[in-house]
Amino acid sequence: MALGDDELVFVPLGGLGEIGMNAALYGFGPKGRRKWIMVDCGVAFAGDDLPGIDLLMPDIRFLEQNRKDLLGIIITHAHEDHIGALTDLWPRLQVPVFATRFAANLLEVRRFNDQGRKVPMTVVDRGGTINLGPFAIEIIGMAHSIPESCALAIRTPAGVALHTGDWKIDPTPGASWITDEKRLRELGDEGVLALICDSTNVVRGGESPSEADVGKSLTEIIGAAKNRVAVTTFASNVARIRAVAEAALANGRECIAIGRAMDRVIQVATECGYLDGLPPFRGTDAYGYLPRDKVVALLTGSQGEPRAALARVAEDQHPDVALASGDLVILSSRTIPGNEKAVGRIVNSLIRSGVEVITDRTHMVHVSGHPRRGELERMYSWVRPQVAVPVHGEPLHLDEHAKLARSLNVPQVVVAKDGDMVLLGPGKAGVVDEVPYGRLFKDGDLLISAGESTVQERRRLSFAGVVSVAIAIDGRGDLVGDPGFEITGLPQKTRTGEPFEDVIDDAIVNVLRSLPKQRRRDADLVENAVERAVRGAVGEAWGKKPTVHVHVVVV
Repeated sequence: MALGDDELVFVPLGGLGEIGMNAALYGFGPKGRRKWIMVDCGVAFAGDDLPGIDLLMPDIRFLEQNRKDLLGIIITHAHEDHIGALTDLWPRLQVPVFATRFAANLLEVRRFNDQGRKVPMTVVDRGGTINLGPFAIEIIGMAHSIPESCALAIRTPAGVALHTGDWKIDPTPGASWITDEKRLRELGDEGVLALICDSTNVVRGGESPSEADVGKSLTEIIGAAKNRVAVTTFASNVARIRAVAEAALANGRECIAIGRAMDRVIQVATECGYLDGLPPFRGTDAYGYLPRDKVVALLTGSQGEPRAALARVAEDQHPDVALASGDLVILSSRTIPGNEKAVGRIVNSLIRSGVEVITDRTHMVHVSGHPRRGELERMYSWVRPQVAVPVHGEPLHLDEHAKLARSLNVPQVVVAKDGDMVLLGPGKAGVVDEVPYGRLFKDGDLLISAGESTVQERRRLSFAGVVSVAIAIDGRGDLVGDPGFEITGLPQKTRTGEPFEDVIDDAIVNVLRSLPKQRRRDADLVENAVERAVRGAVGEAWGKKPTVHVHVVVV
């Protein structure tokens, strides 16, 4: 078929207008008969506005509808916001999955420990090519805060789309690939149709410091410490794990890994050779036997997770690990927006216990894995795309990235949102359609649609409580015993001091008395009448209307 009938399109199902839940589609072919590949399948973390929800995942209805034309899934790296939804969503798609060894091994270890589903994977390496229908996908090494992060050069008859994934420019990344400037320049010389690029740090000027700078700073800080040192960081940041272990070794201390996620990553990083040359990490059983000036504890919980190691230690709830006045805690991470309160609670608890806390506000203990403005400028100078599509960011990041691309004279810049179908070529680039998209909620072991009433009902329960009423009526319409009720989440008394039990009891009795016996034989009518009466009475006395459940049994 002539190229004029074929189009190369980009469709984000997650990751645009938000941080996390990255999932992108590339389609090639004529309208209605395109072949598709998926890049990444990540999660986002639920906030307090979604009670009971653990994770957010992209809604893949569009892929399920076009499953026969989906050729494969390529994972750019092993961060949860790029790979975390794969185990739950792959069974709905069951197509080939491609990932580097580190990502594949980490997913397998997590599956084994959590008794999750197995996702068959084909391991790929940098420099390799994946051929899927009209797509030839080249794997390009990029520096990031996790090993083996990849950019994808997606070749089609319409041109090359370069999907950067997460990246930065760092000549000394510690335990990660170096961004392959030579190969990116070669692609630019070959001709890049579209650059689909990380926007996370576009609002920050200059270039990011190196992981090596953090390692040097950690060595100095630990060397000056007189007592125990505890360091918390993202468990996936193998370069940081290595830097902490090297700093401990340089200062005659032993490094103890604390937390299940940390143990997993250390296991996989060791298998892949990223921790070669270091002494083995000690387990928590060694913590209490080491002198205070001979230990560095490496803990999970950098984002304030209540069940992670740092939170348990800060609240003196950990069975094996404790900190005392004069010890030092280093937060070697950045606080993800939304986690500030949880992290603040832990920091305050530590300080109240006399523990010194160091963060990146005052010391070089963390660097980002994403490109600042100067690094983005270098990327554009290497690649020289005809089309720029900012991704991986909130609206502010996407807008600032678009302005930067225009200032660098990129001919066409497209700002898209989740669900948009972006034509990359041939012809003028732009949003040409929209596909079904949205969010799925991970609720315990279940996936539920964001459109279901579950979360909305939980919000109502958390806001105004619940009243449950049980009534028994015989065939003549007479009450069998007194109505019973339970209340949850309501205040004990009204503003005048009347118990709410009395308010509810009066409302039930009054409405039942007002109903003739013949009408009381209609269970549905009684349920509706009692519900309205109780909600109204409580609402008048409280100013809030609870959820009311009424169950009528005719005996």
